[in-house]
Amino acid sequence: MTSSDPELASIAVRMLPELASRSGMELHGPVRVERRSRMDLERYLEFKIEEEFPDRRAELLSEVYGLLGLVPMDMDFRATLKDLYLEQIAGFYDPDSTTLFVLDDQPDEAIESLLAHELVHAIQDQNTDLHAITDPALSNDRRVAAQAAIEGHATLVMFEFMMQQGSGVLDVADLPDFSASLGPALEAAKTNSPALAGAPLVLQESVLFPYRGGVKFVETLWRERGGRLPPFGTDLPGSTEEILHPEDFARGEREPHLRIDLSVEEGWRRLHEDTLGELELGILLETVGGSRASASGWAGDRYVLLEAEDEDGDGAGAAAATGDRSLVWFAVWDTEEQRDRFVRELETRLSAFPRPATLTALDIEGFPATQLSLGDVPRATVALGIH
Repeated sequence: MTSSDPELASIAVRMLPELASRSGMELHGPVRVERRSRMDLERYLEFKIEEEFPDRRAELLSEVYGLLGLVPMDMDFRATLKDLYLEQIAGFYDPDSTTLFVLDDQPDEAIESLLAHELVHAIQDQNTDLHAITDPALSNDRRVAAQAAIEGHATLVMFEFMMQQGSGVLDVADLPDFSASLGPALEAAKTNSPALAGAPLVLQESVLFPYRGGVKFVETLWRERGGRLPPFGTDLPGSTEEILHPEDFARGEREPHLRIDLSVEEGWRRLHEDTLGELELGILLETVGGSRASASGWAGDRYVLLEAEDEDGDGAGAAAATGDRSLVWFAVWDTEEQRDRFVRELETRLSAFPRPATLTALDIEGFPATQLSLGDVPRATVALGIH
């Protein structure tokens, strides 16, 4: 243990062996623990947000989510994220410096639980490459799933450790549906979190889901498999579908993840593309007044934000001349019944989108599929592959 703060070092040294044991992982080296001010946190967040969402990427992602009705079209994406994180973060583990930081404005009674959670992240990072499994080059859905595994694991170990100190409960897997008690607590936290309460649902869930969904996932993994399996390596979830349906994952009922490759006719520039996943698709349905449950049956999806080009290919075509861009999104489904349920749920709510929207049910290489078009979109062809 290394630290310029003897008090933090003393607490962390006492906790580390038990946390490593309960995490199902080995401690391979020393952990550095330091205190930082909220101003330090603000500078750190500005750097990390700029690193993950440089100007162009932040602008395009905000436009995509705006076209999908998930955020206001004029929202400052990076500023909103910064406000959210500043409000929520009390401590954090930084994989770049392999250092755990606790904010110096935290009350003494909160230090132990903060350290317990963040020390688990340090142990995780000594056993798996946290950077690699949350790399921005990966699909959005895959990163969110990995983040849920990371946070769910750390949260569950932290709760178990703290309960042992208090009530003597040793194994949360022995408690009936422990994760169910976490959801109401997270929702209640919104009342004391104005930035979180005022954020669009998709950003609220970016903060809350890794904890709520991740705890349920890891709890199910432990209960179904026994022991203290860390949710990494071959047990790392590859999609939010696997987080949302943890029993299937834990029992080895994993469907191949379908990759959707989109091609569009000449004259259109591809500005940004990614995958929503079952989680964000459910959030989209809820945002427009539907039910999240109708996203169940998701087997893969892909969207592309497009801009018309002029004859010189400089993006000054008819759509771009008015500032309009188009978005086309395809999804494939496990069954026709699930595809049709999704279509029924969304087709009566297309007016909720800020651009003219069309929704079509179709087949792609024998799979039930859907296409959502926002604005004037070109002809697109789709090919499927396996991740």
